[in-house]
Amino acid sequence: MPTALVTGASRGLGHALALALAPTHHVVAVARTVGALEELDDRIQAQGGQATLAPMDIAVPDAMRQLARSIHDRWGRLDLWVHTAIHAGPLAPAGHLAVKDLDKSIAINLRATADLIGVLSPLLAPESRAVFFDDPRGGQRFFGHYGATKAAQIALVRSWQAESERIGPRVLVLQPEPMATGTRARFFPGEDRSRLATPTDEVQRLLPQILG
Repeated sequence: MPTALVTGASRGLGHALALALAPTHHVVAVARTVGALEELDDRIQAQGGQATLAPMDIAVPDAMRQLARSIHDRWGRLDLWVHTAIHAGPLAPAGHLAVKDLDKSIAINLRATADLIGVLSPLLAPESRAVFFDDPRGGQRFFGHYGATKAAQIALVRSWQAESERIGPRVLVLQPEPMATGTRARFFPGEDRSRLATPTDEVQRLLPQILG
């Protein structure tokens, strides 16, 4: 059975993706919240799938190197990596971004992505896939923490995409529709969530592109 790594698997899009991939992949689920990962594992097992839980912080380079080593030692390769982990820094005017929030956004949204690309690239075969998710809110009012670092993340990923075009892995950048997630609720607390897609519905739309 092919192996799929989902970083940010405890909730939202990552949680829905891990569930959707479980029937056809052994899912390695990474997130910081142990309880949420255990709930995910219960649901995967209930539908007959298997998962390996990795309660880790992607912003800790040594932990990610240990994760890559464990994947190598157990499976020898990685068939699919889906990266959904993100830090939603608080909304603030560009001239008043808190240093601690900006540093955390850089650490999780940009630096951790760069570290993960470095440690996971050797595990990804030419036919393997790495999937990321764009968000067009960079440049919008008050989105400085999130928008700037998310845009930087995608710029880095697109460089890797261009570099890998001929030699693999296949790097995909997809754009989900607005979803009723906790991250979006932090940005738009008064929004009518009934008008938004659910992560499960959005995964069903995106899955054909992810699996090709």
